[in-house]
Amino acid sequence: MSAPGKSRPIIIRRKKIVHAHHGGSWKIALADFMTALMALFLVMWILSSSSPETREAIADYFSTPLITALSNGDSQAISSQVIPGGGPDPTSIEGEKARLNPRMQHRPSEQQRRAFRELQRRIEQALLKNPDLKDLRKQLRFDITQEGLRIQLLDNAKRPMFELGSDDVAPYLRELLRAMAPLLNDQPNAISISGHTDSLAYLNGRMGYSNWELSAARANASRRALVANGLDADKLLRVAGLADQVAMPGTTVDNPINRRIELVVLFPSVAESIRHPGTLDLPASQQTQAKDHMLAGPVTPPSRSTNTP
Repeated sequence: MSAPGKSRPIIIRRKKIVHAHHGGSWKIALADFMTALMALFLVMWILSSSSPETREAIADYFSTPLITALSNGDSQAISSQVIPGGGPDPTSIEGEKARLNPRMQHRPSEQQRRAFRELQRRIEQALLKNPDLKDLRKQLRFDITQEGLRIQLLDNAKRPMFELGSDDVAPYLRELLRAMAPLLNDQPNAISISGHTDSLAYLNGRMGYSNWELSAARANASRRALVANGLDADKLLRVAGLADQVAMPGTTVDNPINRRIELVVLFPSVAESIRHPGTLDLPASQQTQAKDHMLAGPVTPPSRSTNTP
């Protein structure tokens, strides 16, 4: 007992609360976010400073399935069949036909795309280095078709490729073909040349010398100019005149832009199908027999009704 007259001290006991540790998971999430953000800005900076060709190559790389890229573009790698082409499959008949028929293949391999892009780049550089050919770049069009890389040499009212109503090659077209010949020689692919006109007709219609003969003569004149400037003649697989029968997309047959020469650097499979037509797997309804058109002798070109196609 405490002594009389003395009060007892008041003792306050406070419970100490210890907070549990929250952990560092938020730090990891923040670090991942900052890393991804830095990578995003780094990629954007690289793309902004790269050339259009580089960006196109990157886009093609990411658009190509991984299994196709690893198999060098071989369509068999993405086939669901254990034995490719080993029997009719109702779910993939059309796909097998597209694989077997070169003319039905719509997508070239990435290796072929790169080779064609490089050829286009070299042709464009050759034009830019030559002051006399620099302005002709606007008259060239490049695109990849089912047959290969198509190079279209378009006519121009101020700069026609041929003399009026004839197959006489203009000097600048001859110079252009001289610049292209060695570049085409560097490619192992065969080459096709076709001549085209608009629908402007001769006075005697199609009974005598017509746009058929003119377009064929201009295609052959382009062939001679290429060979004379060093192109290997054995690379030429097809020379044809198509008159006004194949108009450019979005144009009418009377449009002067249809006056053109088309050079096609052919895919190997397409070249093989041209050499051996029997290998094509076409429906019977599309199989037609070719008719030979023989001329009795040399035909002198008459005067056109108006200006030349």
